[in-house]
Amino acid sequence: QVQLVESGGGLVQAGGSLRLSCTASGSIFRITTMGWYRQAPGKQRELVAVITSGGRTNYADSVKGRFTISRDNAKNTVYLQMNSLKPEDTAVYYCNLVDSGSLSYWGQGTQVTVSS
Repeated sequence: QVQLVESGGGLVQAGGSLRLSCTASGSIFRITTMGWYRQAPGKQRELVAVITSGGRTNYADSVKGRFTISRDNAKNTVYLQMNSLKPEDTAVYYCNLVDSGSLSYWGQGTQVTVSS
């Protein structure tokens, strides 16, 4: 059983910043990729950013230059630094982990609300 616990969401004004954290615990075989996805009301869940165990990153075009993903492998933790937030960034943000057996795990989600 793998648990992902997210923190750091909240309400912020446009132009502000937030930092999300997600820590994995439990029977983790070997983590390959950790990342963040988001889902706005009425929309499908979409990729925000992912990072491999080797530090390679991939970002959605909409967040490039504003968001930074990082991870601490020793702590099984992934972070998402979000700067210059826009109202369209409002969504529930979900942490994701994929292990070397290609099993995928999700966190419970954390709400990010950006007011204009």
